[in-house]
Amino acid sequence: MLNYRKVALGTLARIGPRFMPFADVATVEIPLARLLRLSLFQVTVGMALVLLVGTLNRVMIVELKVPAALVGIMIALPIVFAPFRTLIGFRSDNFASALGWRRIPYIWKGTMLQFGGFAVMPFALLVLSGYGESAGGPLWVGHGSAAIAFLLVGAGVHMVQTVGLALATDLFPVEDQPKVVGLMYVMLLLGMIVSAIVFGALLENYSPGRLIQVIQGAAVVTIVLNSIALWKQEPRDRLRARSLATSSGRKPRFSESWAGFVRGRGALRLLVVIGLGTFGFGMADVLLEPYGGQVLGLSVAQTTKLTAVFAAGGLVGFAVAWRVLGRGGSPLVVSGCGALLGLPAFGAIIVSSQLQAPGLFVAGTLVAGLGAGLFGHGTLTATMRAAPKEQVGLALGAWGAVQATAAGLGVALAGIVRDVIAGHGGIALENPAVPYIPVFIVEMLFLALAMIALYPLVRPQVAAGRIEKPAGTTV
Repeated sequence: MLNYRKVALGTLARIGPRFMPFADVATVEIPLARLLRLSLFQVTVGMALVLLVGTLNRVMIVELKVPAALVGIMIALPIVFAPFRTLIGFRSDNFASALGWRRIPYIWKGTMLQFGGFAVMPFALLVLSGYGESAGGPLWVGHGSAAIAFLLVGAGVHMVQTVGLALATDLFPVEDQPKVVGLMYVMLLLGMIVSAIVFGALLENYSPGRLIQVIQGAAVVTIVLNSIALWKQEPRDRLRARSLATSSGRKPRFSESWAGFVRGRGALRLLVVIGLGTFGFGMADVLLEPYGGQVLGLSVAQTTKLTAVFAAGGLVGFAVAWRVLGRGGSPLVVSGCGALLGLPAFGAIIVSSQLQAPGLFVAGTLVAGLGAGLFGHGTLTATMRAAPKEQVGLALGAWGAVQATAAGLGVALAGIVRDVIAGHGGIALENPAVPYIPVFIVEMLFLALAMIALYPLVRPQVAAGRIEKPAGTTV
């Protein structure tokens, strides 16, 4: 019996790294179980994204009758803190608490911000929509309280994700850091998939009371999972704490570190590519679920599961990118392929409204997620490779700041464009798809611009024949 158990465990150990992306990064010192426990902070970030960009935007627009422009602005409010991700990453690189920690204090602060935002958000949304006894109340109460709730959650997500990823990379050597971050993002996508399915099931029979329970349940889960994730992950460095108290030397300045980072070859152009591509993929975030509900007649539960479909596509994209990059492929080429896939994906989403084909709509959403996964992993790996070892937090912050800012601006603009076109009536009243289609076309345009901006970075690699190196070959 014992022999069978050993055989089974040995088989699992061999199969895991093959079929679970980035699982081969685990070591004896940092086993896979500890790495997966640390990645729970990404699960809570994914849960927050599903609520903000997926479930709540559909509920606010369709059930609570909040204008899409206002919804887009509310969901985009967290971008106020997005540019500070670079500063947060830099500060966590050079911070030392009295206990010798530098990452955990920032992650815990972010967790508290997420909890506070989720605790007040459901009541703020009901006041914003004028539900029940809140109808006829001062306008600023609903708008202000909802804005504060979204700002708190957004600030917490930015802080937790940036510093959490930096903590994960601290545990491994430089050559394995892209794999570690890749595993973290796989867990983010898995968290989004599971959260979307759970939220869809809980909101199958929608009611304001059930909405309150779901959001406040998310607040409690955030605290629990992040606490488990951080337990005994960052070692206490007493030497660092002592040097903080006694050192009078000059500490590095953010402006100097940032100047050194952007002096890297192609660093600024890469950030432009990240912004254009993320804007292209991000505009649809606020409109996919309302589009499915108003144009194709899908229920709240069905449209909430669209987020799981998009995340599943992203998970496949990350797995493919991991395989290609593991064979020596170029992260820039992977990014370009991801942007290219977005073009037919959004084309299918547009055509689905003309054919009244929900299946084609879901397929387009899946391919869009696949493209976003390839693009995200490719640009993330390229950004990390452009940064020196002591600036990993800064590099992750720069990537996250540009990505989050572009995604937030895309969400806000998408809601505004949709409302402006819908407000003119006419054909928009006869065909509910009309306000949405121009947004999807703009997304395709920005993805094309991202590929154009990326080409000068890829061209030298194409000329040198370094698109992909077969596995097992040597440099």
